[in-house]
Amino acid sequence: MDLDHDACYRAIATRDARFDGRLFVGVRTTGIYCRPICPARTPRQANVSFYPSAAAAQEAGFRPCLRCRPETSPDLGAWRGTSNTVSRALALIEAGALDETDVEGLAGRLGVGARQLRRLFRQHLGASPIAVAQTRRVLLAKQLIHETRLPMAEVALAAGFGSIRRFNETFQALYARPPQALRRARSGDIGAGGEVSLSLPYRPPYDWEAMLAFLSLRAIPGVEAVAGDAYARTIAIDRGRGMVVAAMGRPGRLDIRIRFPDLTALPGIIARLRRVFDLAADPLGIGADLARDPALAPRVAARPGLRVPGAWDGFELAVRAILGQQITVAAATKLAGRLVQRFGEPYADPAAAALGLSHIFPDPARLAVEDVAALGLMPGARARSLTSLAAAVAADPKLFDPRRDLDEAIAALRALPGIGEWTAQYIAMRQLREPDAFPAADIGLLRAMTDASGRRPTAPELLARAEAWRPWRAYAALHLWMGGPVPENRDARAAA
Repeated sequence: MDLDHDACYRAIATRDARFDGRLFVGVRTTGIYCRPICPARTPRQANVSFYPSAAAAQEAGFRPCLRCRPETSPDLGAWRGTSNTVSRALALIEAGALDETDVEGLAGRLGVGARQLRRLFRQHLGASPIAVAQTRRVLLAKQLIHETRLPMAEVALAAGFGSIRRFNETFQALYARPPQALRRARSGDIGAGGEVSLSLPYRPPYDWEAMLAFLSLRAIPGVEAVAGDAYARTIAIDRGRGMVVAAMGRPGRLDIRIRFPDLTALPGIIARLRRVFDLAADPLGIGADLARDPALAPRVAARPGLRVPGAWDGFELAVRAILGQQITVAAATKLAGRLVQRFGEPYADPAAAALGLSHIFPDPARLAVEDVAALGLMPGARARSLTSLAAAVAADPKLFDPRRDLDEAIAALRALPGIGEWTAQYIAMRQLREPDAFPAADIGLLRAMTDASGRRPTAPELLARAEAWRPWRAYAALHLWMGGPVPENRDARAAA
């Protein structure tokens, strides 16, 4: 990526928050790299270099600043909207793909060669895939040191370091001091039951009200709950069982609480939460593109911080989507609750019970052998589709991983039992995080685009109209779904 030196220097000289997460500045006289909003005195222009990512700055030999804390910057990246392959690769890396395989294996999952993937990372991020994974690990560890009272051994484990020795060596090399020396005296405590509290960055504005409204309407009883200003749900990863709670914090931060027995799962849990709440989006940039269409401009102006709600788990989302075919959202939610009560795993935790959480969503292996039709309230063909889908996911847990492009993802999803075009596009939006997914046949979208004469477009006509909304058709769909009056007294924390 070409970063104009003069333009970048003006951004850091004025501490322009619009560039936070888009570039990082390395100061050669100190060996430190910073965010554009760093409160430290602005260095001389001749002494700085600019990088498109924290990984690029770190790979160039700079260490993170202790004042502006690069680990707390919005994770935007100049690649977003430019290289879908890099976007999908980053999602997999964040979920721990390079802990399981090497760059060649990662490239294979994306349908490209390892050399091409490295070239794309250099072009868009200025760093290799391995460097990106290592930087994420270090910055997560640093955040845990600052924001929790976890023992250092557990910090190392939670951040994905293979050994305490490697953890100590890395921090000594980067910061010229042991990890313990970075801990602030007033770091947060570990909550009851091993609960960890963190804050995740995002780029304002954020329409938290709309996010909660969307999730609340679809919350599966016993598994998910929206209470007041917070969203909570039970989670299962391998043999571990726990819960997460998310609520809006100070401007630019989402506060999360994680109760889970296995700290090695923490990076994956954080990655999923970032996906659920679409924290990597640049809403103003996306909105500016969509507002060029007169039909969308007033909607974008009314909800400038609208995000696409993600999904915690692809199988859960697919089951929920199949249950919702040809019935109302409320009816599908009720049916999903019955499915959970019948086939889900009970989860006993007083903190969860206080929020109305009682079950873990059914495992694919169990649903594959259960008589789902016994629930009633659904056609036999739909019940058989659920059973077949469960068997397919039990056989291949990576069915809902990102693919090389949107078309391939839709084709792969449509090959699954009970999943048609609408369901595939919906899953691509929420689980695969495809910003251009668009369920053109959705009745809500068609109604929203009814013209002044009362004529509703056909699905092909809407699809043709949506060409102008690329590559943000998923966000356009959310604006159309969230149509209607917007409350005037919106929470200032979320709108800030």
